[in-house]
Amino acid sequence: MAMEPVQLTAGVVNGSGFDDEANTTRATVTRPGRWRIVAAALTAGLLLAACSSSSTSSPSSSPSPSATPAPTSATAAAPTPTPTTPSPASAVCQAAADLRASVDTLTHVKIGKGTASEIKSDLADVEAKLTALTAQMHGEFKAQTTAVKSALDTLKTAVSNLTAHPSTSTVKGVATAVGGVATAASSLLASLAPQCGSASPSPSP
Repeated sequence: MAMEPVQLTAGVVNGSGFDDEANTTRATVTRPGRWRIVAAALTAGLLLAACSSSSTSSPSSSPSPSATPAPTSATAAAPTPTPTTPSPASAVCQAAADLRASVDTLTHVKIGKGTASEIKSDLADVEAKLTALTAQMHGEFKAQTTAVKSALDTLKTAVSNLTAHPSTSTVKGVATAVGGVATAASSLLASLAPQCGSASPSPSP
């Protein structure tokens, strides 16, 4: 705190020594104003409060790490999806589509003296597809399935004749028999159209 200088004044009374009555040195002290005293007191109080606060304040606690949420029972034990079983109607329609595709392959083969083996292979595939479809239908449309089997038997005989006696007449006999298979199969597939539509074959995997 800044203090104003103290002024001391001394004097000699009567010019010949000290005053007998006072016999003292007179001093005049100029003191600081009242406002300076108040300001100094406030400053000291603030400094004391600041020191006390800094010394007693406790260190801030570090944030605790966030806990990882435990997996819920639904997440931990997810249900295993149950494989879907095709309905009987869809199985019939798939078998019908397979038969249609097989017959289509047979009817597009080029009939000639050197194609007997190819025709036999296609014929065997049609027979297999017809057997699968018949098993799925469980006795339904028996007349139509019987007609397809009969047409296949006729084609077998015609192919055997072509193999044994290649000629124009035996080639024509095979062509006629193939047409009979296509007609009989088309009648069977038409009977299934209300539940299977056109029975288009599924794309090959």
